Amino acid sequence: MKRQIKSFTNAFKGIAAAFITEGHMRFHFVAAFFVLLFAYICEVSPAEWAVLILTIGLVFTAELINTAIEKACDLYSTEHNPLIGKIKDIAAGAVLISAIASVGVAVFVFIISGNLMYAFERLLKHPLYFIPLGICAVCSVLFILFGGIKNTKK
Repeated sequence: MKRQIKSFTNAFKGIAAAFITEGHMRFHFVAAFFVLLFAYICEVSPAEWAVLILTIGLVFTAELINTAIEKACDLYSTEHNPLIGKIKDIAAGAVLISAIASVGVAVFVFIISGNLMYAFERLLKHPLYFIPLGICAVCSVLFILFGGIKNTKK
């Protein structure tokens, strides 16, 4: 049992490390926050919730794998190496594909289904809700830009 707890602890430490050092990870977190917030406002179906959660998990997983590959490559060599550059580009491409797929899911769940219009109609009935949304948006931008620790080791 202690080994499983230690494994979970190590996994959470890895997620936290990526979250703190990687701006893209913070961006994906903020995007996921707003997707889940609008899903709640839109009252999406349980199936749509499942698809959204799986999609968010896919993007986070791809970003974590990309970060691990980049760190492993940097451990191997800090000098310019065309092959390492290709490896990093391929890993980044995996993140891009998962992010594009997640946008496609969002288009279907929110736009094509009409859920987004429903959410805006609900928000317009209670315009004071735009204040916390605006505050969240400003805090999100600050969090993405300044919420992490710069990696000084290159």
